[in-house]
Parts: sequence; C-alpha cells; structure tokens
Amino acid sequence: MGVFLTVRFCGEVAPGVESFPHFFPLPWAGVSLAVLEVHVGTSLVFSVEGQQAVLPVWYSSHSHQEPYITWMLNKKPAPFQILSVIGGVVKVEETDLKSRVGFLHPIETRNISLLINATREQDSGQYMCTVNVVDDIIRMHKNVGLINLTVLVPPATPTCQLHGNAVVGANVTLSCSSKKGKPSPMYQWQREPPTLQVFFPPAQDRAKGTLKLTNLSLEMSGVYVCRAENQAGSENCSIVLEVQSTSTKAVIAGAVLGSLGALATIIFFAQKFVGYRRKKRDSQEEGANEIKEDAVAPKTPSWPRRPASDTLSKTSTLSSIAGPRQGYGARAPSDTASILTSTGSYRGPPPRAGARPPSLSPPAANGTPRRRPEPPAAAAGTLPPSSLARAGAVPVMVPAQSRAGSLV
Repeated sequence: MGVFLTVRFCGEVAPGVESFPHFFPLPWAGVSLAVLEVHVGTSLVFSVEGQQAVLPVWYSSHSHQEPYITWMLNKKPAPFQILSVIGGVVKVEETDLKSRVGFLHPIETRNISLLINATREQDSGQYMCTVNVVDDIIRMHKNVGLINLTVLVPPATPTCQLHGNAVVGANVTLSCSSKKGKPSPMYQWQREPPTLQVFFPPAQDRAKGTLKLTNLSLEMSGVYVCRAENQAGSENCSIVLEVQSTSTKAVIAGAVLGSLGALATIIFFAQKFVGYRRKKRDSQEEGANEIKEDAVAPKTPSWPRRPASDTLSKTSTLSSIAGPRQGYGARAPSDTASILTSTGSYRGPPPRAGARPPSLSPPAANGTPRRRPEPPAAAAGTLPPSSLARAGAVPVMVPAQSRAGSLV
C-alpha cells in the first residue's frame, strides 16, 4: 500500500490538451501509517436455542508479532473471561461455555470470530473481544469489538382452556398461554374447517391469548385452535366447543337427579328390609332363650307309681264323672274313684268303712328307709266325695305338666 501526492499543473494549456492531475509517489511511501484496529461484522447476533451462534470479528495490523486476544462476557454480577490466546496458544476458561466455545478460523488468518455450539438462553449477553500487538500503535477503543448475543427460545406447547358455561345465549372466554418463550409469544385464535374463521381485536387479545365469544349459538360449536408464536418458532393447542341448548341441559340434569333419587330409594328400602329381617331373627332367638319365671316346676309325687290297672280305674272313674250329671237319687260314686277338686288338689280313694287309709312308704335314700310322715289331720269342714256330689260339685280335670313347664 503506497501513499501518493496529487499535483495539478496550472497555466496555459495548448489547444486540445486537457488539464489532468498527476500522481507522484512520496519518498516515505514504504512506511506504514496504519494502526491496530478490531472490526465487527455485526453488533447484534440472534440465535435460536439449541443452534449455533457465530460472533464475527477480525483485526488489521502491519505487525508480524503474535497478538494477545481475549474474549469476555459482560454479565452480572461481573464480567468473566471465556477464552484467551497468548503466544499462539488458545486457553479456554472454566465456564458453562467451555465445552461449547472456540474460534471459527485459525488465529493466523486474523479472523478471530467466536463460535458457540448448542446455545442456551443463559448465553445471551454482551461479548467483548480485545486484541493487543506488541509493536503496533493502539488507539483508544479501536482494539475492542462488542457484540450483543440474544438467544431466542421458541414457545412451549400452550394450554387451551374454556371459561364459562357453553349454552345458547351465554358468553364464554377461550384462553391460551405458554409457559416458555423468548421473546414472549403472541397468540392467534382461529376456528378450524369446515367453518374456517379468523378472529381479530377486540374479540381477541393477542398478547394475553384470550378470545371472547358472546351470545353463543348452536352453529358456533366446533374446534378452536390457538397458535403461540415468536421469532424462534410456534406451537399450537386446540379445544372443542360444544354449545348446548337449555332444554338439553335441563333433560340431562333431570335424568341425573332422577337416577340419584331412584338409587337412594333402593338403598333406603334395602336397609329397611335388612333391618327388619335382623330384628325378627333376634326376637326369635330371644324368645327361644327366654326362661319363664312364672312357670312352676312339676312336683315329684312322694309315693311310688301305681300299676297300670289303678291308672285305668282312675281314668274310667273320671270319665264317668265328666258324663251327664245324675240326680240326687243317683248311685253313689265308687269307693275307689279318685277325685280332683275345683282347687286342683288331688284326693285319693276314700277309705272303706272301718278301714284305715292306705299308707305310702317313702323311697329309701342311700339304702336307709325314710321315716314315714304322719298323716295330716283332717281339715275342719272337709266333706266326703259323696256329699260333694250330692251338693252339685263339678269335678275338674287338670292336665299334667312336663318338667319343662309345658302342658302335656
């Protein structure tokens, strides 16, 4: 690169000869007047999360000495160094970028562009490149290059929701929101075919992602799709709107209430039936286990059983007594008849004239005969059977009782 001096001759010029400038090289043309300078391809770089980012930087210098290069990231709380070049050796610092950062070209080409792989949202920030050469002239801020990197994040899959009761004549609001996205995504609602419809403000709020539908009708039923989008990408979600008439809602509500009422009635009567059966069973068990306190245990006679002939005579006598009543002139009852009085006491056959009443010997206990009890004295006013018969007394037959207290 040379330096030239332009000289224009003044004075008269021959006809037909034009005046033109002349260039003469200066004697110091071989001496460089350039200084070290860092050049930046663009001050703003955008990258989508997960993709590569290139920060374009190169420098100019007439020195043949090896440069001293540093790359730093200006981020709070304080800037930190990413990598450096000293004596032609590249050193990568211990940061989150260590495994993903490097130079795009060899250092000898003086293209010191920085390459970042698999960018992340936290990689966003201002990157600063500084170059120093030993024997080169350095002017203020000419050896520094600044580039701002913005890592864009595509929206996450949004969530669609319905707010309100979708019946004829009502108003509802459809909402759409994405939890992730840089910059914040914008939202667009539309109704899918066969009835394609695109919505605009004020019914739709693109920043908030809401869509207001007023005075619903049955024809407004369908599939509504929301698209969340920014510079990095877009994602969709959908919701099915089913507008129902009020009569349909009433029928459904009545059917549900009727079913619940029928189920409750069945459960109620089932409980009553089970309780009745249980109560009846418990009462039967209590009746079977109940002990009759007023039942009198049968008394064991203190005399030995008579032979069957004696019993037969008693039976025949009682049958004759229970027959048609005889007049006072009737034949006197037999001496051997056994009489049951109206009080239920038993009296044996009356003694014959001049004979003693039969004595019953009590049973022996442990081989030792018991002492025979003395006959009780005749109670005053006791009448013989013949007198009772003449007086019109009616004999009464009392059924015998078992040991358990039941009648036989």
